[in-house]
Amino acid sequence: MQYLPIFADLNAKSVLLVGGGHVALRKARTLLQAGAALSVVAKEFAPEFVQWQQQQQVKLIGAEFSPELLAGHWLVIAATDDDDLNALVHQAATAQQIWVNTVDDQSKCEFIFPSIIDRSPILIAISSGGKAPVLVRRLREKLETILPQHLGPLASLVGKFRRKVQEKLHNFAERRQFYERVFNSEVVSLLQTEQADAAASKLEAMLEGHEPSQGEVFVVGAGPGDPELLTLKALQCMQQADVIVYDYLVSEPILALVRRDAELICVGKKAGAHSVQQEHTNQLLVDLALAGKKVCRLKGGDPFIFGRGAEEIEALLPHAIKFQVVPGITAAAGCAAYAGIPLTHRDHAQTVQIVTGHCQKDGKEPDWHSLSRPQQTLVIYMGLMKSAHIQQQLLQAGRAASTPVAILENGTRPEQRVVTGTLAELAELISQHQIQSPALLVIGEVVSLQQQLAWYGAHSSPTVFAQPIAQLN
Repeated sequence: MQYLPIFADLNAKSVLLVGGGHVALRKARTLLQAGAALSVVAKEFAPEFVQWQQQQQVKLIGAEFSPELLAGHWLVIAATDDDDLNALVHQAATAQQIWVNTVDDQSKCEFIFPSIIDRSPILIAISSGGKAPVLVRRLREKLETILPQHLGPLASLVGKFRRKVQEKLHNFAERRQFYERVFNSEVVSLLQTEQADAAASKLEAMLEGHEPSQGEVFVVGAGPGDPELLTLKALQCMQQADVIVYDYLVSEPILALVRRDAELICVGKKAGAHSVQQEHTNQLLVDLALAGKKVCRLKGGDPFIFGRGAEEIEALLPHAIKFQVVPGITAAAGCAAYAGIPLTHRDHAQTVQIVTGHCQKDGKEPDWHSLSRPQQTLVIYMGLMKSAHIQQQLLQAGRAASTPVAILENGTRPEQRVVTGTLAELAELISQHQIQSPALLVIGEVVSLQQQLAWYGAHSSPTVFAQPIAQLN
C-alpha cells in the first residue's frame, strides 16, 4: 500500500493554495466543500476566486510565494504551471513538516487527492496513486450509478440514534447485529421514498422492541481457492459473522474478505501433521453459538462434499442452534474447469464418480471394479499419499494402463499446476513433479481434452503445464 487512506477534518483549518488559475480552481472547490479556511497566493486570480473573496469564502494574497506564507497552515497545495515554483513550494513545506500536494507531480506529494463519491456523511475515495487516473474515473462512474442517493440520509438517521443504541445495547456484537437488521428493514424503503419521520419512528420502534440475538452457524463453502468463485450468499455470511472458523484449504485472498473485526479460528486438518480433532471443532461451534455469536464455518470447496458439514450440523441439532448451509463450488468442478477438463463428454464419459483417497474408519476398501469402468471420469480427493495403492487397485480391477490422468495442484489459484500422463505413471508423476497438497486426481478419457481446452481458455484459467514423464524422457 503506497498511500494510507485518511479522511482529514479540515473544517475551519488553515490551508494554503499556491496558484490562481484553472488547475487551482479545481482544488479550491474540493477544499471549500470540506470547510477549509482557504488562503490563495498568486499574482493573478481567476474570476471565481474574486467572487469567493467577495463572499468571504477565501482569502486572496496577491504576491509571489515565499516560505514565510506557510506559517500556521495544516496543508499546502502547489497548483501552478511553473515547475520551479512548485518545486520551491514543496521544498519549503517539507522543511517545515507541512503536508504538501503538487498537482500533476506525484514525486512532490506527501498526500494525494482521491476521486470522491459524495453521499455525505458517506464518502468513498478511490485512488490509483496517480498511476491510472482514467481507470479511477471509470470506477467512479460505475459506483455513482449503483450507490443510491438515500445512503446519506440513512447514515445520518442511524447516527442520530447512535447514543441511544449504545445505552440500550452494551455489547458491540449485539449493536452490530441490530444495525444489520435496520439496514434490511422498512427503514431503508421509507427513506427511499423521502419519509424521514416515518423511518425514524420505525427505527425507534425496532430499538424499543429489540431482544438479544441468538447464536447462529453458517456452514459455508468457500470454493477451491479463487475468491471470484465465492457465491454472493457466502460473502454475505462472511461479512455478518462474529467468528470465522476455517480450514487450511481456505485461501488467504478469501480470508481477506471477512470482516476486519471478526475473530479468526483455524481448525484445519493436514495429513501427517497435528490437527484439530473433528469432535473439538463440533464442540467449538456449539460453544460459540450458545454464547450468542454468529459463526461462519468456512470450508474449502463444498461443505457437503467431503467437507464434514453434515457431522457439524448434527452436533448443533440437540442444542436447537439455528444454522444455514451455503453450497460452494467443489474442487472436482472448479479445478477441473480451470484446467480445461470437462468431467463429462458424450464421446468420452457419461458418468462421474467422486471419491476420497482416505479409507473408511473400518478400513473397508471401495468397490474398485465400479471405479474402474471405462467411459467414466473418476475424481479422487486427498489421493496423494495413497496414489500408488490407488494406481495398483485400478489396474488390477481392469482400468487400462493407458488411461489418461491429470494431477491438479492448487486448482483455480494463481499457482495452479497441471501434470498429465497415464494411469501407469500416476504415482511416479506425483513423485517426480513433487506434487503437494491440495491436489486432485482426475482419471479418465476426458483428460485427453485438457491441453486443447485449457489452451483456448488460458486467459481465464491460471494454468501452468507440466509435461508427463513419457514426454520428458
